[in-house]
Amino acid sequence: MSVTAVLHSEWLKIRSVRASYGALLAVLGVTLALTVLVYAVVGGPDASTDPVFDAFQAVNYAQVAALAFGATAVSSEYAHGALRVSLAAVPRRGLLYGSKVAVVAGAGLVVGIVTGFASFLLGQRFAGAGSGLGLGDAGVVRACLGSGVYLMLMALFAAGLAFLLRSAVAVLSVLVPFILIASFVFGAGTDDDGGFAAYLPDRAGQQVLYQAPGGPLGAWGGVGVLALWAGGALLAGYAAVRRRDA
Repeated sequence: MSVTAVLHSEWLKIRSVRASYGALLAVLGVTLALTVLVYAVVGGPDASTDPVFDAFQAVNYAQVAALAFGATAVSSEYAHGALRVSLAAVPRRGLLYGSKVAVVAGAGLVVGIVTGFASFLLGQRFAGAGSGLGLGDAGVVRACLGSGVYLMLMALFAAGLAFLLRSAVAVLSVLVPFILIASFVFGAGTDDDGGFAAYLPDRAGQQVLYQAPGGPLGAWGGVGVLALWAGGALLAGYAAVRRRDA
């Protein structure tokens, strides 16, 4: 099969699996719903020193949907012997693996960027007069694009681990507590420049959402650190696919 045909087949797989397709749509839906809740019901995010980061607080919850998307898009291959069928059609494991990763990345990036711009514009529509931000303000466009990259990398992080663990439940049982809790545990009592916590995937990656990123990494440096986490998981997943039987 050609590369184009394999990519198309991988996209059809994602669309046909309700869990993965639903999780992908939930990235957008959860973010927009929580943005409306924060601005229209609660009255806006808590005041902080960084208004741009406040505008993207819903990304903290959308990342769970992104993790679920990456995990379920891969774990479906291990249900009912589906991987054996896939390998029969595409015997080159590297091509199959790369195509799956590329489709997860592409879908995650497109939905993530749409989510970033849509949630920002929707939130500012509900912001009080004189308190809203515009796309022309410093750091806003970078944060909108960066939120898409961040969500894509989280999906790839989960996808790599799903190839390794062969179970979406196992992946989410590891990553959700790690992402949501580890930063608070390791970062407790530290400042912006503090230690290991600055290099955790969520803390590092979310630097791109700040108008004035703090700590040692900067905006895109933090994204680079998250990319290393995701890349490490993908390399481990590829080694597992190459070594194990279907």
